[in-house]
Amino acid sequence: MGEDIGGFTDPSGGVLTEAAAVFGLLASPARLHLMWSLSQGESDVTCLADRVGGALPAVSQHLAKLKLAGLVRSRREGRRQIYYVDDPDIVTVVRVTVGQLTARSHQVPAPVRRLREAGV
Repeated sequence: MGEDIGGFTDPSGGVLTEAAAVFGLLASPARLHLMWSLSQGESDVTCLADRVGGALPAVSQHLAKLKLAGLVRSRREGRRQIYYVDDPDIVTVVRVTVGQLTARSHQVPAPVRRLREAGV
């Protein structure tokens, strides 16, 4: 463990490595969109491919990577494989991050606002 600064102890190198791997997986817009979709509720691969606008084989590969990393799980329902996020903390991270960035995207930054007001 690292030094205690301001009441916080640095995480171990192993924890930081694992966190970086998770963030690396979520750095793909396609995988992040899948995680966002699954944070809203479980789904099969066909519905997910339709929702994210991806080809079925590509979405399956992304889901396999997310599953291998332990971010997503699946269960069989008849002939369909149903995917879901089993970790509420990951759901929170995805929802908060995407929600905040969505809210910010609707705000006009001050310099742009001033240019518009000036008629530029």
